[in-house]
Amino acid sequence: MAGNSVRPASIGVGPALRRAREIAGITPDEAARDTRLTTQQIGALEREDFDLMGEEVYVRAMLRTYAQYLGLKPDKVMSAYARHAEEPELPSPPAKLGRVEQALAAARIRDNQRFLLIAAAVLLIAAVAVGIVSRGGVPPPATIPTATTPFVSPTPGPGVGVTVNATAGVNVTATIDGVGQPTTQLGPGGSISYSAVQDLTVSVSDGGAIRIVVDGRTLGVPGSAGRPWSETFVASGAAAEPSP
Repeated sequence: MAGNSVRPASIGVGPALRRAREIAGITPDEAARDTRLTTQQIGALEREDFDLMGEEVYVRAMLRTYAQYLGLKPDKVMSAYARHAEEPELPSPPAKLGRVEQALAAARIRDNQRFLLIAAAVLLIAAVAVGIVSRGGVPPPATIPTATTPFVSPTPGPGVGVTVNATAGVNVTATIDGVGQPTTQLGPGGSISYSAVQDLTVSVSDGGAIRIVVDGRTLGVPGSAGRPWSETFVASGAAAEPSP
């Protein structure tokens, strides 16, 4: 990022994006096609190579677009990124410049500051406009069901992933980081996967008609036949008490 640096340690945003994409069964090429980003930009986001992506306003826009596409909560992803992004340092005029040269250098610095303020204002207006349109009836991104092939757990990282494998007909719903997802009907042998940055609640109409896999660990049949079942999973791997 020009004029901006990010702490060298992983901040967790990139691994969470990669994990969500892999759990959904989406390739980098497919993600680039759907979001109109390049595969290099997708890779840079997942590796947290933000220096390769230009000014911070562009990095933030790409992060928000990719997080929303993967079904993650954009505000939480942006908040995690913002906590680790450092403020840019403004260059000072060279000490050996004459009075005229120093005045010109200071004027260029002020012009750069004005440009950054204008760019930030334009981005804020665009974000508000998109938010208003979204509240007007655009549904949240649908969870992408996986194929019936066995679930392969990605490399462990921040977040939590849950796969529901149906042994009989069952309705499945989920709430990802506080955002409700559409109900999905599964037949025998069907499956669906979800991922979240912080917490994930899965609810089914028949707790005895499914098998649960959490972060690659098979937990088996979680409920009783013919009775609804619901449980919340958090990023640490600990689960809340299931509802009756």
